Amino acid sequence: MTQSNSPDRSANENQATCESSKPTNMADAETPCADARCASKPAAGPTPKTERNYRGRMGKVAGVRVAATGSYVPEQIVTNEDLAALGCDSEWIVRRTGIRERRRAAEDQATSDMCYQAALRCLSAANMDASEIDLIIVATMTPDYPTPSTACQLQRMLGSVAPAMDVNAACAGFTYAMITAAQFIGMGNSRRVLVVGADMMSRTVNPEDVKTYPLFGDGAGAVIMTPVETSDASEEADSAHRLHEQGLLSYQLGSEGCGGAMLCIPAGGTRRALTPEAFAEGAQYMTMDGRGVFKWAVRVFDESAKQVLQHAGVTSDQLSLVVLHQANQRIIDSAVADLDIAPKDVFVNLDRYGNTSAASIPLALDEAVQAGRIQRGELVLLCGFGAGLAWGTALLRW
Repeated sequence: MTQSNSPDRSANENQATCESSKPTNMADAETPCADARCASKPAAGPTPKTERNYRGRMGKVAGVRVAATGSYVPEQIVTNEDLAALGCDSEWIVRRTGIRERRRAAEDQATSDMCYQAALRCLSAANMDASEIDLIIVATMTPDYPTPSTACQLQRMLGSVAPAMDVNAACAGFTYAMITAAQFIGMGNSRRVLVVGADMMSRTVNPEDVKTYPLFGDGAGAVIMTPVETSDASEEADSAHRLHEQGLLSYQLGSEGCGGAMLCIPAGGTRRALTPEAFAEGAQYMTMDGRGVFKWAVRVFDESAKQVLQHAGVTSDQLSLVVLHQANQRIIDSAVADLDIAPKDVFVNLDRYGNTSAASIPLALDEAVQAGRIQRGELVLLCGFGAGLAWGTALLRW
């Protein structure tokens, strides 16, 4: 066994915590980190020259499609007025975030329960049985347990025999999971992939934090991804053309770990155990630099969206629908303004569900499909962004 002497793994760096790992330029958090190893820097090594000016890694996967969608939200609705007893100002919440209500899971519900309901609805929409699924990917930052994975819990509940795994990229988790599924299909290793984004964010925020607690809700969304197939020999030529065009025409995945402290749950992992002392200080709850995250999110969407569109040779006026992570109405408005995208082409359900993390994009996609907002052959731009810091932006021909 060889031992690395790389300074990247020094003992001093391994002592970093949420507090000590903050970027030095937090006031200007939308700018790339000064650390030369930051992912926002031009890539070194074997990366092609054409990609070195992109904020993240670019790619595409042709010949894949979303075959069906499904979603689930808990029954309990918590309005802004319901939060007044906690000291939350209803008008302030609407003015600053656009959120009017959110869903809360019952005490006996876990993330896998929400995944299961969303998956059942997705399978029904696809007219598929769980036995036909050959891969399950669950994007979540609120798993049932540290181990086993929530995906394995979902597999058991569905009665499936498919391999199953979790992806934790927080609010960008669904785009990471969706692109992972597309890669499995594109390589011929899977044909029917169930991708679920689900988070029970109400368990991660402190009820006494009146600025953070109202932002989050619980929910799950699912899609089934399959290859594009020729269904009629008489349409062979046209189908071959669609096969070439349909799929993830362009995507970008990126991470900037130097900003990890901006969205962090300090205790409960191996860096810091959830001791009685940590519990007493509320270290099991999420901490957030709201202003820094806002500026970073607007900047990262603007840059990554323009780069994804350019990479695909598509202009913003060709988009039929834009579905962003539903974090904050002001982020959504600011993010799309620079792309000259009409508000009618941006799907928003934030007002009813709040920030559901990895669930927000698939939940929005399912509602958009149900409302007839997406038709086959149309171009849909997706972007998830959040803790890590991490983001995933994808241009999909539906």
